[in-house]
Amino acid sequence: MSEPFTFRATDEELERLQRRLDESTVPAPTPGAHGIPMPTLERLLDRWRGGFDWRAAERRLFALEHRVATVEGTRIHFVHVRGGRPGRLPIVLTHGWPYSFAEMLPLAEALRGELDVVIPSLPGYAWSEPLPEPFTEEAVARRWRALMVDELGYERFLTYGEDVGAGVSDWLAGGHPDAVAGLVATHSSFGARDRGESLTPEEEAFFARFDAEGPLAAGYAHQQGSRPDTTTAALLDSPVGLLAWVGEKLLEWAGDEGLPDDTVLTTVTLYSLTRSIGTSFRPYSDAGGAPHPLVDAPAAVRVQRRERDYPRSLAERSYRDLRSFSVLERGGHFPALETPAEVAAAVRELEALAR
Repeated sequence: MSEPFTFRATDEELERLQRRLDESTVPAPTPGAHGIPMPTLERLLDRWRGGFDWRAAERRLFALEHRVATVEGTRIHFVHVRGGRPGRLPIVLTHGWPYSFAEMLPLAEALRGELDVVIPSLPGYAWSEPLPEPFTEEAVARRWRALMVDELGYERFLTYGEDVGAGVSDWLAGGHPDAVAGLVATHSSFGARDRGESLTPEEEAFFARFDAEGPLAAGYAHQQGSRPDTTTAALLDSPVGLLAWVGEKLLEWAGDEGLPDDTVLTTVTLYSLTRSIGTSFRPYSDAGGAPHPLVDAPAAVRVQRRERDYPRSLAERSYRDLRSFSVLERGGHFPALETPAEVAAAVRELEALAR
């Protein structure tokens, strides 16, 4: 059975973090190099040192119901937003890297009072234990199904995920059709290529454009996958290093509107206080799983703008009952955070069809 969970950082932990921040230095920029701009890092560091109120963020995050449950031997932390209308399907939301459950909360708030919402922390993130086996999206999906059905008693539910969580969501819908009534995707499956299917010229063009970002854009993933312990040692010991590593991707992947500094600092502080940056690398450093499966449940795709040229035909290869398809007009890699109203509208529309 799940149990209530709460968290309050000790004064000693916050004082130690403050000391480390006060002692931190920002390096001089390297001409022509890629990474977080040093003026941006200096601005974020100054805000983290004095002005960012973790206690206020902590109160806001824990104003919701947090619980923990042991699922297949793994302790899983989750937020449970209850109060959905009778007869409505619940939904499970899954974050990615470098996320936390916090980036899913705006979408949960947009659905509050209509659907029950469950937001688990991925294994190895925040207060969820790492998997005792290699991290695969399929293994996480199996646990999410058990959490929703066996632990929380939902017979059928919807699923939504981003980044790593998008693969978990695909595996939930494709691997557990008995329980998943529908899927909303903003990070749509690349499964057709991974399965070795022949691609159309439009699909080939999308992948060529996407892959052209090249090694520099994917450098973080290579490092997290090939040298996770080395990277972890550096980031655990250096708050400013953690801020640069996580903050770079949060800001680089956001849409043109950017993200508020305090949003970035909330996530970085969560990683710091839970000391979970190393275990968050497990999706990159563990052996990869199988390609995303075919999904027969009703699906709605709202393409996030970083993949705005993703063709409908590619979605139809993986989501065989595709009910709607469009491109989000704003935002970036984090639709639940950046465009929650638009994603919530897609969820409501699909829920009405799948109910």
